[in-house]
Amino acid sequence: MPDENLLATLEQSLRQTRATRNRLAARLADLELEAEKLRTEMSEMDAIGNQTEAAMLRILSTFINPTPPRPSDAEIERALRRDELKGTTGHTAYGQPSAFNTVPRTPSVPHNIPPVRADIETKDNRFFDRTIPQATAMILREAGEPLHVNEIYNRLVEGSFQFTGQHPTISIAVSLNRNRRFRKVAPGTFDLMIRDAAQVS
Repeated sequence: MPDENLLATLEQSLRQTRATRNRLAARLADLELEAEKLRTEMSEMDAIGNQTEAAMLRILSTFINPTPPRPSDAEIERALRRDELKGTTGHTAYGQPSAFNTVPRTPSVPHNIPPVRADIETKDNRFFDRTIPQATAMILREAGEPLHVNEIYNRLVEGSFQFTGQHPTISIAVSLNRNRRFRKVAPGTFDLMIRDAAQVS
């Protein structure tokens, strides 16, 4: 009978189609597994490349600038006063009210000055694309206490912050002093203007 022959032919074709589809699905699964392995290997290569690049930058930085600049608190204070005199209208170049005009100046009191470390190891890249105020806010929030600009510098370098000036600690002090989120609590020492309620209690 022609109908039975046609039905048998269609059944055979259906079996072949499904078998082919199953073979393709298995091949696709193998390719996806291989692609995932390649992605993992690429991530490992990226991590090795980043570590190698960071090590090269550390080595090069020791040749370019073997000893980080270590201005004294008096030099930092002079730099802050010079910056204040530039903005006698009470505003910085960025249009923000000067911190000098909103926070009373703290009298000079003796305090321990942490050293600027020469052998800082880069721990991560979390500050690579941040500004000084953004990164310092994170550092002060984590520290839970005021920090001297030398210690802020050390922690910024640990987080891969890229400094461009010759005196990074002065740059930090001037930047924080211009920003209303921070207050100077001692020479060269800054804290957040407002701390989280959880930290205060």
